[in-house]
Amino acid sequence: MKVKKIPMRRCVGCMESKPKKELIRIVCNKEGDLSLDITGKAAGRGVYLCKNTDCLEKAKKRKAIERSLDREISQEKLNAVFEELKNHAE
Repeated sequence: MKVKKIPMRRCVGCMESKPKKELIRIVCNKEGDLSLDITGKAAGRGVYLCKNTDCLEKAKKRKAIERSLDREISQEKLNAVFEELKNHAE
């Protein structure tokens, strides 16, 4: 029997590779809108974060999301996404 491949992604907060289903995706579309992508299939460039608040704080402190998306993101947009992420975090 074949072993099914598990897609791995790297968290921008703790820099650990984990299965894709354990992470939350943040996506930035062509217009520059930042949003949470629970399904993992939204169009646009995405970054992944663990579902714990420690990784959220590390990513915020190091500006890892802006760097990974290669865009300037306003603090209002980042704060809105972080608040939404805190609702999904453990």
